[in-house]
Amino acid sequence: MDIIYLSDLRIETVIGVFDWEREIKQQVVIDLEMGSDIRRAAETDALEDTLDYKSVAKRVISYVEESEFQLVETLAERVTEILLNEFNVPWVRLRLNKQGAVRGARDVGVIIERGEKG
Repeated sequence: MDIIYLSDLRIETVIGVFDWEREIKQQVVIDLEMGSDIRRAAETDALEDTLDYKSVAKRVISYVEESEFQLVETLAERVTEILLNEFNVPWVRLRLNKQGAVRGARDVGVIIERGEKG
């Protein structure tokens, strides 16, 4: 399996459990690794034969900007579901971090893997 990735995707959203967090937008940073077979695209040199990472980025940005979850775990799971279901990606590793969420730590977040890595 090949991997197409997006790194350091920065998106503003409402995220958090505290009252003050529900009133502002905070930045989350998402790194994606998506399983794919790029052999056909390499052979044809055609965008329609590969996973269009620009379309993926636009969909993820749109979804995250409109979301208002309390937990990064929920946001990470929902984004992963979009990739698996809407883009037919067989495997996803997603890292989502919420910088500044813990005093003294540069960032904190979750890493999840879903699907079958072949």
